[in-house]
Amino acid sequence: MQLSVVILNYNVRYFLEQCLHSVQKAIAPLDAEIIVVDNASSDDSCAMVRERFPEVKLVSNSVNYGFPKGNNMGVAVAKGEYVCILNPDTVVAENTFQNVLAFAQQQVKLGIVGCKLIDGTGRFLPESKRGIPTPWVAFTKIFGLYKVFPKAARFTQYYAEHLAENQSGAVNILVGAFMVMHREVYLELGGFDEHCFMYSDDIDLSYMSLKSGRTNYYFADTAVIHYKGESTVRDGLYMKRFREAMQFFYQKHFRRSLFFDSMMYGGSFLFSLFKSTQQKKRTLPFQEIVVFTKHDLQLQTVFPVTYLNALNDFPTRKFRAVRIVFDTRSFSFQEIIAFMQQHKGSGFSFRNYLPCFEGLIGSDHANDVGGVEFL
Repeated sequence: MQLSVVILNYNVRYFLEQCLHSVQKAIAPLDAEIIVVDNASSDDSCAMVRERFPEVKLVSNSVNYGFPKGNNMGVAVAKGEYVCILNPDTVVAENTFQNVLAFAQQQVKLGIVGCKLIDGTGRFLPESKRGIPTPWVAFTKIFGLYKVFPKAARFTQYYAEHLAENQSGAVNILVGAFMVMHREVYLELGGFDEHCFMYSDDIDLSYMSLKSGRTNYYFADTAVIHYKGESTVRDGLYMKRFREAMQFFYQKHFRRSLFFDSMMYGGSFLFSLFKSTQQKKRTLPFQEIVVFTKHDLQLQTVFPVTYLNALNDFPTRKFRAVRIVFDTRSFSFQEIIAFMQQHKGSGFSFRNYLPCFEGLIGSDHANDVGGVEFL
C-alpha cells in the first residue's frame, strides 16, 4: 500500500465529513487507506463515519488522548509505505497526494514533507514552513520583529522566509495539519511525543527528524485549505497550553532558560490579547451572493443572488462585498482552491456547498472558528 491518511478528530463532525470527501477523491488513483481516530467526540462524528464512509478505518476512543497519542494510535494500524498526518478541518486537492508523493520519492534521506496551507479566505498561512523556535527566534515571533525587519534574515527565521510562499525547498519545522513521511521514519522517530498534549508536538517531531540526519521539505506546488480556527479556539486555555508546549520543547532539546520562561509568559499574554481582538472578526460583510453551480441549486436568502456555471465567468470588477458559494458537485476541490488563491485579499468570503448535509461550510479569517449554515 502506498499511503495511509491519518485524521485525528475531535468534535468537528461537518468539517471532518468535508475533509473525508476531499481525501477520498485525492486517494482514488492510489493504493491508499483512510484512518480516522476520534478522541471521544460528543457530536455524532463516529456515527457519521460509520454510516457514510464504511470503508474508512475508525478508531473510536472513549477519552481524549490528545494530539500526539491519538495520531500515534492511527499510525499504529496504518499499512501504507507513507503516512499523512492530516487535520480534520482541511480540504485537499484531487492531485495533492500524487504530487507530494512524487516529490517525496525524489528526495534522499527524506524526513517530513509539508505543503502550502491557506485559510478559508485563500490567504497563505505562514506557519506552513518554520524555523527552529530557539529563544531568539521565538522572541522575534512573539514580539513581531519579523514584521518590523522583513528583509533581515536574523529576524525572519520563524516563518522560514528564506523560501517564498511558492518556492519549494528544505525547511526545519513543519505544521502538524499536514505532514507526509515514510511510515518507518515516523516509527523510528517514536512518533509524536505523548508527554506533550498539543501545540509543540509537530515542532518536536520535525526537530527529531532533523536530529536523525534527515531533511524536511516545504512543497509549494499543491495547496490545502486549513480552517485552522475550527479545531482550536484561541482562548485562555489555548494560550496556557501553547506556553506549556513551548516550554516542554525548549526544556527537552535545550537548556532551561529563565529568560525564555519570562518571555513566554509576557509574550503569550500579549499574543492572547491580540488573538482575542482578531477573533472578533468572524464574518466578512457581504451584500450579495454568487453561486457557482451546474446543478439546480437555489439559495433561499434575502440577498441578491447571481448564478454562474463556470468559474472563469466571474466578473471581478462587478463585485466587491460578496459571498461566493461553490457547489462541490460541479467543481473539483482543486479548482475551488485555485479560485480562492486567485481572489485572496479581494474581500470575498467563500463557502462550499455539500449536498451530503445540505449546508454551506467555511470560515472568514485564519482565527475564525468557522461553521456550517444549513439550507
